[in-house]
Amino acid sequence: MIRHRLPDRRRGETFTFEHDGISYRANVSRFADGRLAEIFLNGGKKPNTAVAVIGHDLAVTASLALQHGCPVGTLRKALL
Repeated sequence: MIRHRLPDRRRGETFTFEHDGISYRANVSRFADGRLAEIFLNGGKKPNTAVAVIGHDLAVTASLALQHGCPVGTLRKALL
């Protein structure tokens, strides 16, 4: 599969949310056609905690999958 790279400069949407008592900050960007392309996720009150590292690594993994053509729905069904 070919990775569909994003432009160096691109728009992003930033938002915060809370899950299971933990606050998160997310930033997402999209391909020109509107499909989700990239996710950044920061969570927890302290960096390098298990929740922060897992959230970051999951976002990187999802971003790479999206850029290689994996549909969002497939990721949603595959992950707990």
